[in-house]
Amino acid sequence: MDDPELRALREKRMAEMQQQSGYQPQQMAQQQQAEEQEARAEAQRQAILRQILTPEARDRMANVKLADPQHAGSVEMQLIQLAQSGRLQKVITDDMLKEILRKVAPKRREINIERR
Repeated sequence: MDDPELRALREKRMAEMQQQSGYQPQQMAQQQQAEEQEARAEAQRQAILRQILTPEARDRMANVKLADPQHAGSVEMQLIQLAQSGRLQKVITDDMLKEILRKVAPKRREINIERR
């Protein structure tokens, strides 16, 4: 007795599901493209850093990236921009990188606690 209504509801629900699934592959493709583009950009950054940093400096940069990713990312971008603009004349050594990191590091407030 309710078969026509039930059939109509099923058909409506199937149409909704097909419409939703139609959008998902498109979104997944866009997400996959964005991930591939990000991976290409990261590979390009690493290639540039390999050219401008000594192995010791790259190791130090990797350690800084683990400890403070934002700080390391900003220093990497600055170094890449300097290299691309031609303002770096030589390869950056570990000591030079230490000095750069020291200059760019955020100022730390010293807190003294006095006990009375």
